[in-house]
Amino acid sequence: MDIIRRRAYARAGLVGNPSDGYNGKTIAVLIPDYFAEVVLYEWKDLEIVPSQDDQSKFHSIKDLAADVKLHGYYGGIRLVKATIKKFLEYCQQRHTLHDRNFSIRYESSIPRAVGMAGSSGIIVATLQALMAFYKIEIPISVQPSLALSVEREELGIQGGLQDRVVQCFGEPVFMDFSKQAMHESHGLMCGSYHSISLDQLPPLYIAFDQSAGEPTEVFHNDLRGRFDRGDATIVNAMAKFAELTEQALHAIEAGDHRQLAKIIDANFDIRRSICNLPTGQIRMVEVARSVGASAKFAGSGGAIVGTYNDASMYSNLTEQLGAIGCRIHAIN
Repeated sequence: MDIIRRRAYARAGLVGNPSDGYNGKTIAVLIPDYFAEVVLYEWKDLEIVPSQDDQSKFHSIKDLAADVKLHGYYGGIRLVKATIKKFLEYCQQRHTLHDRNFSIRYESSIPRAVGMAGSSGIIVATLQALMAFYKIEIPISVQPSLALSVEREELGIQGGLQDRVVQCFGEPVFMDFSKQAMHESHGLMCGSYHSISLDQLPPLYIAFDQSAGEPTEVFHNDLRGRFDRGDATIVNAMAKFAELTEQALHAIEAGDHRQLAKIIDANFDIRRSICNLPTGQIRMVEVARSVGASAKFAGSGGAIVGTYNDASMYSNLTEQLGAIGCRIHAIN
């Protein structure tokens, strides 16, 4: 029996987010310590096996409430189901699929509700496992758009392409979602993507506190409404995020780590100016900056990402962020 395993790693938006859903530009990196893994193998029936995130048996009513707060009402099975449906619809127009069935299951260690792309990780891993099972090639630049359509069209979850792009590429990526760069391919709208070598980046860290997070839908829906209404503050901020991303790419290519750190800090300062952010999330950034590191939100809140100079600074980061309940990991 051939067993197919595919992983999609957690991601951190290094610069530019949340402009990816607003014709902006971003740079994102992967977090090797956390990933979603999908296992798929031929089976007599098409079977989706629940994971621990899909449990329906609890020790108490309080345990049920805690599970819903962490995983939502549907766990990850809805993500797997929706991905399979979208994959079939995509292939029906382009490929002939064999008629063998499969069993599929997923597990994820990506922390939930802290903006580290847990949902898209399950979708991307599922999509790539399906591609391997049916021996279907989908261009890598198209895969993120197909993955995003799973959440937007099937599940009504708002978001941008950033998470899916870096998870599909499997390496740091500069992404351009400007109107000039967006183009149609395979019936889907895609951006322009440029891989970045991890060796070009300075030492990076990720830190998170799950008690400080909130679902991505909560954060993005408010910004979307303001942007769609033409709120000048939001429109201008999205343009500035894109400008900072261009500057960050130049700093990375020039090896100017100090300038990159300044850009990361500026990214957060703009975000803070347009959003009413929770005190706990602001505190994470301020504590990281207090030891000399740069810091900004890694995604929709609850996790931060930034640069640090050396082992001594990383040790201080670990101590100070640990003191306020955060977990911290070096990315590279």
